[in-house]
Amino acid sequence: MMNITIWSDFACPYCYIGETRLEKAIEELGMNDQVKIDYRAFELDPTASKEVVSSTPERFAMKYRLSIPEAEKQIDHISELGRELGIDFRYATTRYSNTFDAHRLMKLAENKYDHAVVDKLNTLLFDAYFTKNLVLADHKVLEDVAKEAGMDEREVRDVLDSEKYADDVRFDEREAQMRGVRGVPYMVFNGEFAVPGAMTIDGMKSALERAAKRIKEAEKSADNGERPHVCGPDGCEIM
Repeated sequence: MMNITIWSDFACPYCYIGETRLEKAIEELGMNDQVKIDYRAFELDPTASKEVVSSTPERFAMKYRLSIPEAEKQIDHISELGRELGIDFRYATTRYSNTFDAHRLMKLAENKYDHAVVDKLNTLLFDAYFTKNLVLADHKVLEDVAKEAGMDEREVRDVLDSEKYADDVRFDEREAQMRGVRGVPYMVFNGEFAVPGAMTIDGMKSALERAAKRIKEAEKSADNGERPHVCGPDGCEIM
């Protein structure tokens, strides 16, 4: 089984685009049953307000020092990349807010539910933000999304009304910092090589094929009786 670890944020347009491209690459290669995705939290702005305080064009223009028309043009270009993948991508009208609780909700799913629910919740959170333009800091929004994903309403409410899984989110973010991750999406294939950014579908296919090849090489070595050199608490294995 191939493991892909992805650091992303639900308010990141390239994360939604990149993960959708990865999903399409997996499907086109017929690898649906060969890949497991582990999601890691990464807040683009940990200091973001829980309230919507500006429009996306205004925030985009200020951040990149553009005029509003220039910002709107760039935003539409990004949205078009999403629409090319079949997503009803509405970046211009997104309602930006803090995403920490959305990441905590994902941690609940990862700890208590199967991977089908986790994958569905991940997609629904992106969809809530980029297609439905909902406020991800709003607990009612998160409760509704979680219910649609198949999670228990009472359990979700209990988590959102507490600080549960906050440490898990911060752990992910510390790990990203230690790895030198400065932008997302950031994907690590089998713990061996990283793919930063939203590559094309063909690029994703190449990464998948490279990872699959490495797995087969390792399996072949094992079948030939070759054992990897290891060290443990009792010392190192003498070959």
